[in-house]
Parts: sequence; C-alpha cells; structure tokens
Amino acid sequence: MATVPGQLIWEIVKKNNSFLVKQFGRGTASLQFSKENNNLYNLNSYKHSGLANKKTVTIQPADKDQAVVLATTKTKKQNKPAALLHKSVMKKEFSRMAKAVENQVADNNYRPDLKKAALARLSVVHRSLK
Repeated sequence: MATVPGQLIWEIVKKNNSFLVKQFGRGTASLQFSKENNNLYNLNSYKHSGLANKKTVTIQPADKDQAVVLATTKTKKQNKPAALLHKSVMKKEFSRMAKAVENQVADNNYRPDLKKAALARLSVVHRSLK
C-alpha cells in the first residue's frame, strides 16, 4: 500500500476540513484556526497540521490531577489509527516536565521546529491545572 505525501494531503484539506474554524477579523481579513488534536498552535498551516505531517506532538491534561500527557505519533503506524500515538504521562514539577518535553521534541531530532510551540502548550496546560 502506497502512502500519500504530506504536501498532497495538505493541498486537499487546507481550505475545507471538519477541523477548520474561520473567523473574520477587521475589514476583509479572515483568520483560520484548526481544532485538530495534533496541532500545538491551533493554526491552519502546513507546519502545524496534524493531518498532513507524519511526526506530530500533542500535549494535553491527563485525567489525574496535576498530570500532563505528551503524545507523539509513530511514523510506521500511519495506517493503524489505534496504534498511532505513543503517550507518556508526566507527573513531575514544571521544570522537569519542560526538560522532558524539550528532550523528546527537539533533542531527539523528532521535530526541533516545534520545540517553542510544545513548551508554550505545556506552560498553558500546566497553568490550567492549578
């Protein structure tokens, strides 16, 4: 089974998908946001898209108190959605969680371009748990 390139998927879904939220700003400028699971900034762009990229990062609050879930996609399980995510629950203090996210995202060369976005999302999620 052949896989479809991410650029082609992005060209198909960038203007019309179920996760797209369009808002009108000042004048004729419109803002496009996305409600995708694997989109750290919730922006409708190829770089941050969870649909078009094989390697994605998700940071969400866990069910238990003061815990955060860091989920990354497995690149070899793209055709098996049930086994797609590798989840790890972090119950540490914030500085240790930030170091773990930094190691997982940037230092392991998983997606170094998403390091800043992942740390920003971790900060917001951790602040919401207090």
